[in-house]
Amino acid sequence: MVNDEVDFNRLKELLGVTDGNLASHIKALEKNNYIRVYKQFVGRKPKTTYKATRQGKIAFTKHIEALEQLIKNNKP
Repeated sequence: MVNDEVDFNRLKELLGVTDGNLASHIKALEKNNYIRVYKQFVGRKPKTTYKATRQGKIAFTKHIEALEQLIKNNKP
């Protein structure tokens, strides 16, 4: 989690995914209270930004730790 918050287009660009794919993942993250969604207008254009919740940051940290443990345990 490098960015404090990120908008839809930037996130899509960073991840290299389609609008629909990103939208479905965002919906799941929001449903589990891992992210907050903020919608606003900048001029006449809608802008949606996302920010990880405390719960989301904790879950992400645990996920990374589990992956690191898996790698550590499977080294030859």
